[in-house]
Parts: sequence; structure tokens; C-alpha cells
Amino acid sequence: MVEIKTVAELDAMREAGRVVALALEAVREHARVGVSLLELDEVAAAVISGAGAKSAFLGYKPGFAPTPFPAVICASVNDVIVHGIPDGYRLRPGDLLSVDCGVYLEGWAGDAAISFVVGPPRPGDLELIAVTGAALGAAIAACVPGGRLGDIGHAVHAAGRAAGYGIPEDFGGHGIGRAMHEDPHVPNRGRAGRGLVLRPGLVLAIEPMFVAGGGDGYLTAPDGWALSSVDGSRAAHVEHTVAVTADGPRVLTLP
Repeated sequence: MVEIKTVAELDAMREAGRVVALALEAVREHARVGVSLLELDEVAAAVISGAGAKSAFLGYKPGFAPTPFPAVICASVNDVIVHGIPDGYRLRPGDLLSVDCGVYLEGWAGDAAISFVVGPPRPGDLELIAVTGAALGAAIAACVPGGRLGDIGHAVHAAGRAAGYGIPEDFGGHGIGRAMHEDPHVPNRGRAGRGLVLRPGLVLAIEPMFVAGGGDGYLTAPDGWALSSVDGSRAAHVEHTVAVTADGPRVLTLP
């Protein structure tokens, strides 16, 4: 069922989203060559705990996963598209890092992701990140009353394909509210003017993920979580929690 939130509920979700943004900001600040992914997870955990929030990722076990997720962030390096589990890997010059984070605060969820390069970037990485961000911006702009869910997917798909990037099949965004994952599913492809009508109070986590090599397929790691590009090419993933309002899109996961 698709749930519509009240203005007061959107305000509560904004506070959850603020914690997510601060956690991601702290991770970005601490991400340096030689720093481990586990250390970045600890940084995010400290921000979340300090805000009186709870991780939405730690212990989460969807149907596809063999084990509960063991961390508060997803840390996906280079060819890992999404769902990378933080471990002892230490960042190297030129690594492309995507970080996803979700929290619950006072019963409401927030979810967002960022991608950035550690140290000097490799050719094409900054463009990949910029296009993924532009796709998110275009999708957010489509979150207006009377629009359609297909408008959001179409905006993401058009940006990715125009740049020649792959768009992993089956994965995309989702509704969000009391639970981190709610209806509807928000595909990263769609037909403009088709699908669910967007109404004020609808909240969506929109998350473009593009693969530089152009392929839409992916490989699943033995841990059952991390998804990687088939050809080893790099990937970027960005996300915001966005509310449809009478005044236009309201991004809830800003500092």
C-alpha cells in the first residue's frame, strides 16, 4: 500500500534525513587514503548514535540476503555498484567510493547515498559521478503533484543512456516512511506519463546507479550483498529521500 504523509510527518522525516546527511558528510570528510571501510562505518555509527537515531541498515535482512547486513553504511568501491559491506579494505589513491546510509529517528526513516573519489580521480570517474548526480536532480524535479512515477524513471534512464552508461536491472528506489522500504518500487527506467500518479505527501527514495562500461547486468558477491559490474568497470550511486508537496519537491536528506 502506498502511504501518504501529513505535513507534520514530513517534518519528522526531515529530521531523520538530516541525520543521514550528517553521517554521510562525516564519512566523506574522513575518507582518506589509508583509511579502512570499517573505520568509516564507525564514523557514521558515531554520528547516528550521537543524534539519538538508530541505523536502518544494521541487522536488516531482505529476502535476497543470506545473512543480516552487519554495518550501518554500505561502502561500495570502484566496480561495486551497491550494497558493499565495510571491511578492512584501506582506501587507495583514485578509489571511487559510494556510501549509502539509512536511519530511523522517532519512528521515521531517512535514506541517502553519495559517490566521490578519494585522491586524484581516474579519467571518466568525475563525469560518471556528475551524470549520476544530474540524473538524480532530473528525477527530483519530476516529483510534482500530478506527475507520474514513470516520469521519475524516465528522467534517470534518459540521463544514463545519453552518457552510454549501464543501468543495473531490477534495482532502483522505493517508497519510504515508517519503514525504510515501502511501496512503490521506483525503477531507474520508465515511460513518461505512465504509472502511479504522484500526490502531495508521497515520499520516495530515488537512487540512480550507473555503470561506466554500459552493461546492465551485475554479479552478486559470495556474501549475497555486494553487486558488481560484470566487466569490472566503475559504478556510481547517489540517492535522496524526496517528498512530493504542493510547493514542489522537498528533499529531506540535506544537512
